[in-house]
Amino acid sequence: MSSPHQRPRGRFRTALGKVVIDTRPLRVRDYRIFWYSTVVTAIGSQLTAVAVPTQVFELTGSSAYVGVAGAVGLVPLLLFGLWGGAIADALDRRKVIIVSNLGVAVTSGLFWAQAYFDVGSVALVLVLLGVQQAFVAVNMPTRSAAVARLVPAEILPQASALSFTTFTFGAVFGPLLAGTLIPVLGLATLYLVDTVALGIALLWVLRLPPIPPGESASKSAGVRQVLDGFRYLAAKKLLLVSFLVDIIAMVAGMPRALFPEMAHATYGDPPEGGPALGLLFAAIPIGAVVFGLFSGTLSRIRRQGAVITVSVCVWGVGIALFGLTSSLWLAVVFLAIAGGADLISAVHRSAMLQTEATDEMRGRMQGVFTVVVAGGPRVADLVHGWGGATIGTGPTVVIGGVVSVVLTVAVVAALPAFWRYRFTPAAVS
Repeated sequence: MSSPHQRPRGRFRTALGKVVIDTRPLRVRDYRIFWYSTVVTAIGSQLTAVAVPTQVFELTGSSAYVGVAGAVGLVPLLLFGLWGGAIADALDRRKVIIVSNLGVAVTSGLFWAQAYFDVGSVALVLVLLGVQQAFVAVNMPTRSAAVARLVPAEILPQASALSFTTFTFGAVFGPLLAGTLIPVLGLATLYLVDTVALGIALLWVLRLPPIPPGESASKSAGVRQVLDGFRYLAAKKLLLVSFLVDIIAMVAGMPRALFPEMAHATYGDPPEGGPALGLLFAAIPIGAVVFGLFSGTLSRIRRQGAVITVSVCVWGVGIALFGLTSSLWLAVVFLAIAGGADLISAVHRSAMLQTEATDEMRGRMQGVFTVVVAGGPRVADLVHGWGGATIGTGPTVVIGGVVSVVLTVAVVAALPAFWRYRFTPAAVS
């Protein structure tokens, strides 16, 4: 018989298990391997994400050029993201992940070489960024489309929460590590660590089983297949709205292009970057990790449309408050709140996509998802970079946050069915 002291402890563990992140997907061997590769990639990729805009700002002294870097990264994301989704539907997804992962690793190595030998060419940095983003644009939708083939349908939201939280957990330590390493070891070290991390991640991906396309899937990945994906999306109004509200949040409300200038001008970092820069880049992921670690309850919520809508609005409010403060610690808090809201939105949007799209179309829908998630912030880099140079960093950030809230409410009001949407595991195919 259990003692009176054991029963409360057992109830506490049960209650805690409903609140903290659900790790059941890790019991699935193939997903666990996939998750390992995500863990290794997470920190390394964020080092380069900090290093590139920092190097561009160091070479030019202008946030406008940082915005241009965002635009350079956007073009290959748009083209290869959509095409990459079609490739993911037509070919073995494991092979596509391997090839694209290798391409990202090689370009990271080239980033290291140009920094190590102090080439000092902004043009070269931008060219390498464009090439790397082309490989990233193929890799991301393929990875995302593979998840539904690795875990049972009933734990798809939990797998999405785990994947997003793991990646953002690395994104917390990546920028913090970057802020520490830049003044001590230089930018070249960041690129080198990313290269090594990508190589390790590739070794894990090689252990995955084949993930071939279904029998009814298209065997080619041309323009017609991409257009078929758009026609399919046009008929899926709920997915269309989920993409649209994220575009609004990312384009209007993502101020990362202003972080190098704000870290230097507002928070006292040296021009080449420092701790404040690392904190600004890490703040959004910090919030995502905190919310993700306690996502047990959130990942079980079935009212996904309402959760997404509220989360995007909280994101906008957090960003606007960040633009109003001159305190570094308050800035981190507001960005962290926004990051937590973004994590909740991303998890439920991903689960909605996995549920509503068939496996034959899942790669192409993930391609659109990639363009929105990765491309939106790059449009924001251009908008915020030029906005900061024209009207100042603070006003640009505040306006963007307010616009995010207003446009999201307007879009969801135009399609009330999105607000009422509920997750149904049985719908996953």
